[in-house]
Amino acid sequence: MSKVISFQIPKSQKEFIRFQKDQGAHFYDKLHQHPQVQLTLILEGRGQFLSGDYVGRFQPGDVFFLGENVPHVFRSDPEYFESDSNLSVAGNTVFFDFQALGKAVQEVEELVSLQKFRDMAGSCFQVKGLNLTELRQILSDFDRYQGLERFLYGFKFFTLLDSSACELVPLNQSSPNLNERDGTRMNQVMQFLLENRFQPIQLDQAAEKANLSKEAFCRFFKLRTGKTFTQYLLQLRIAEAQKLLTETDLGIAEIAFRVGFENLSYFNRSFKKLVSRAPRTYRQG
Repeated sequence: MSKVISFQIPKSQKEFIRFQKDQGAHFYDKLHQHPQVQLTLILEGRGQFLSGDYVGRFQPGDVFFLGENVPHVFRSDPEYFESDSNLSVAGNTVFFDFQALGKAVQEVEELVSLQKFRDMAGSCFQVKGLNLTELRQILSDFDRYQGLERFLYGFKFFTLLDSSACELVPLNQSSPNLNERDGTRMNQVMQFLLENRFQPIQLDQAAEKANLSKEAFCRFFKLRTGKTFTQYLLQLRIAEAQKLLTETDLGIAEIAFRVGFENLSYFNRSFKKLVSRAPRTYRQG
């Protein structure tokens, strides 16, 4: 089994800022966490963003801010994993390691305001607001900056994020910091759910992936996602339905069937409960 918790960002012990470009057939598809704060711009590709109890979509132009040690995965849509696919993804991420600053965040007056971003550990946000365009631009060009210029632009991010013109939209309830054993279990379960979410899935199948009894699995899953197994699976299916409603001309009944619903009325009720709009109204925008 893949040990994904804790995920290590390649870096020196004295590096505050680390820049990473992701390009390929799909994004890293394992649930993981790391002690660095993360700011990510999606440049190309679509899929589901999962973190704690949050299940949502990502698309080009989205910017996400992740606190320290928040378990998460940007899971590209199924078509990105097909062997004959010509689709690709791209994203720019800046990691910030506050440990490299030592006690400066508490002791240097100009840096004290950064503490609020450390207090966001376990939480993730989507960045919106008037500063979003400038944030996107700097993230797009970040590989051009080196040395002191990179350091200055790194702090520029926090200036923009701390501005009243920036909105950090909370996505999840604070996620528990997973130890390696629990992280491995959660990754196995998430991989199973994501690969089979449109098929009938029994509780004992998921429990087997975590090597737990059904009762123990229910407690384990609820504690780490804030939702029951059934509620979470429903969220995954409705998120896919949202994609199909906006990106295809498929009929609503066909979409319901494709995402794993055998009953159209149950699909309509579930969709409206989670999205606060009926599928037909959602499609109309």
